[in-house]
Amino acid sequence: MAPRVFFITGTSTGFGEELVKLALQKGDYVVATARNSSKLSFEGANSTNSLFVDLDVTSKAAIDNAFDQAIKKFKRVDVVVNNAGYGLNGPFETLSEKQIRTQMEINFFGLIDVTRKAMEVMRDLKTGGVIQQVTSIGGQLGFPCYSIYGASKWAVEGFTEAISKEVKPEWGIKFTLIEPGGFRTDWAGRSMDFGEIDHPAYDHINGREIANKRHGNQPGDPVKAAKVFYELAVMENPPLRCIVGTDAYKAINQKLETYTKSVKQFEELSNSTDVDGYQAPA
Repeated sequence: MAPRVFFITGTSTGFGEELVKLALQKGDYVVATARNSSKLSFEGANSTNSLFVDLDVTSKAAIDNAFDQAIKKFKRVDVVVNNAGYGLNGPFETLSEKQIRTQMEINFFGLIDVTRKAMEVMRDLKTGGVIQQVTSIGGQLGFPCYSIYGASKWAVEGFTEAISKEVKPEWGIKFTLIEPGGFRTDWAGRSMDFGEIDHPAYDHINGREIANKRHGNQPGDPVKAAKVFYELAVMENPPLRCIVGTDAYKAINQKLETYTKSVKQFEELSNSTDVDGYQAPA
């Protein structure tokens, strides 16, 4: 089997860094991107198997340049991992307009621009490929202090589910939403941004304290997460969604249970609105 070409965003720490290491260990090729790629360093990386590229996902020119360099060097891109992103923490009313827009620019708009380019490349080169969107269990469940972070991840979930139904099967482009729970990365540490408006009404929630307590105590090991990302990337028929982490797995099952009960409970109301005599299409 020829080496696969992985194109991974946000590789300076966490999941991105571990996935680069693993792909290289497996004998694959890697395009590792970061806002400052000169700081990247991976054991076993050389001029044959890797390419480090500066990429700020909020710049379309930078996205085009990164893919152009990848194709020039490796002739193809097989797996694109949209991993760049960060957490914005704090009650909604403590978040400034600028913080909210920046969160969406990076976690959502940046991701959809990378996805657009990846789809064009995979279709035009007739190689197909896998596009992995790293969302979060917060893309399926709402958590206090993560309203806008959650909104960015829910947006990616809905966007990806829709486009997965738009592509022609013969293009061979597949999508997987990866939904991690808590992992011992920098996400809840130095990578996190906190609300900058001091709002007296929210003396009952201290987002920074919650994040600090959790940081370093999460159940998940990023090295093991990278193995899951890799396995999903090389599967013949990867799933549209995969929960990653015991905490996320437990939480999603609780939500499904609650959701099902709620849907059943209001079944009568839900089904009370058809036009008289309406017949659903067969």
